[in-house]
Amino acid sequence: MLTDNFDWTLTDPRHPFHLAHMEMALAEAEAAFKANEVPVGAVIVSRESGIIAQAHNQREKLQDPTAHDEMIALTQAAAARRSWRLDECILYVTLEPCPMCAGAIVQARLPMLVYGASDPKAGACGSLYQIVQDPRLNHRALVVAGVLADRCAAILTDFFVQKRRLGKK
Repeated sequence: MLTDNFDWTLTDPRHPFHLAHMEMALAEAEAAFKANEVPVGAVIVSRESGIIAQAHNQREKLQDPTAHDEMIALTQAAAARRSWRLDECILYVTLEPCPMCAGAIVQARLPMLVYGASDPKAGACGSLYQIVQDPRLNHRALVVAGVLADRCAAILTDFFVQKRRLGKK
């Protein structure tokens, strides 16, 4: 749980608080892997309530292109807080968010995003775009990248190696 003295400017990706919550996001990614979904997981931590959302990709299960782990977690967190404003929360996600999810992070007013692996093909929080830190937008999030990056990347690599071996079905 976040405390009133939590340092919202904490940018060290090796901080135990970040590591512990990224472990939880990795557990969600593992659940996605087992469900034959792209293994990405997310956790949202509230300053007042601790963990208020945990999700993984469900695009295949729901046949919904917006069913990314971040989108599902944002919906859960908004329901838990009874507000679309998540201004006292941190989003942990195993893969750098795409443009859709980055836009949702801005819309939710999240002050901090912590992610594991960078996404050079679709990343919108540092790799291809910097949506969550764009000064032209009305809200920006502090980004901490690279938390448990090797493990976050490895589960994705393993998944796609298995997919190629099995013929992508």
